Amino acid sequence: MGERKASRDGDRKVGRRALLIGGTVAAAGSAVLARDELARLWWRTPGVEKPRKEGEVDYAGARWLAASDANWRRADRPDDYGIDMVVVHVTQGSFDSAVKAFQDPGHKAAAHYIVGQDGHVAQMIRELDVAYHAGNRDYNERSVGIEHEGFVDRPQDFTDEMYEASARLTARICARYDIPVDREHIIGHVEVPGTDHTDPGRHWDWEKYMRLIRRERTSPA
Repeated sequence: MGERKASRDGDRKVGRRALLIGGTVAAAGSAVLARDELARLWWRTPGVEKPRKEGEVDYAGARWLAASDANWRRADRPDDYGIDMVVVHVTQGSFDSAVKAFQDPGHKAAAHYIVGQDGHVAQMIRELDVAYHAGNRDYNERSVGIEHEGFVDRPQDFTDEMYEASARLTARICARYDIPVDREHIIGHVEVPGTDHTDPGRHWDWEKYMRLIRRERTSPA
């Protein structure tokens, strides 16, 4: 969540980009864009629902705690939006307070996962869905968001158990979507364009975190 609440992920109008293209190319481009948008919006058709199992998690080490459906958008990733990034957040509060916020429909933001200081992992949104966590629509659509219990100005909050649990989770996400394990694809919330957040802050040990992810990435699943 960082120091301020992320802005809501607004809806984009269908086919708007096609208006910028001229002539025959525009017609062809419009057809492709319309098909692309329809594929992404199929689930909005009345009576259509992607098959899902209640309480199912994407990461075996996680416990399911459902976020309010006002804080995320149903999708079919990576088929409709490719996933190529992990965004690291800090809750600016306790594990329980983050869960409560993400289950509040008025919060208008939530991440896919929360990692506790004791290494406990909760999944609140399925990876195939778009979480409102980054404050940037494009980054929301292409990323998985991971919150970490604590405060950015308290280095003692970032425990070994937290780093190790988060690294295992991130390594599995990277393996699942073939995401490179580097700082261009594993970023902090502060690095998202247009954000006003500062998390994970200067006390987050990126060198340690990346080393742990690389170790987990090369270990048997």
